[in-house]
Amino acid sequence: MLGGYGHISSIDINSSRKFLQRFLRDGPNRTGTTRALDCGAGIGRITKRLLLPLFKTVDMVDVTQDFLTKAKSYLGEEGRRVRNYFCCGLQDFSPEPNSYDVIWIQWVIGHLTDNHLSDFLKRCRAGLRPNGIVVIKDNMAQEGVIMDDVDSSVCRDLDVVRKIIRRAGLHLLAEERQENFPDEIYHVYTFAMR
Repeated sequence: MLGGYGHISSIDINSSRKFLQRFLRDGPNRTGTTRALDCGAGIGRITKRLLLPLFKTVDMVDVTQDFLTKAKSYLGEEGRRVRNYFCCGLQDFSPEPNSYDVIWIQWVIGHLTDNHLSDFLKRCRAGLRPNGIVVIKDNMAQEGVIMDDVDSSVCRDLDVVRKIIRRAGLHLLAEERQENFPDEIYHVYTFAMR
């Protein structure tokens, strides 16, 4: 799932954990740790290494049933805390209302049109518990929107993504550029919103 860049997985997970933990600390608006949703979950790399260590239960959603089937063995014993394996495209998926402390969306928004992404984010907003957050972590183009001829995905620039987030009625709480990734790949940014 990392397109030949598997060696960056630990860098990615460690940065994501640090980003997320700022919202999980004690305080009046602290994000809960009861339940998370991994969107575009694949075989569960994010679920296994980031979400299960921090949350009591996790749900996974991916468009490819084969990935979700493989996730059950990949996750091992900890996989028993995955409550649901939803096989569905995000353009058609609706998180259960008022259910998730964190909805994590990583390296998948390029497979959604702007309208599908905005509509999905609106449904995610409804799926949040009090003080819950939606997190997007994805590649960002330097300028405009770049089409990938191989998989027909798109890479949007920061302004385009921010506009879609606002259109969905969400407010940015934090934005961070991923550090220590190879220079030859797109810049990766993480956004937290509610």
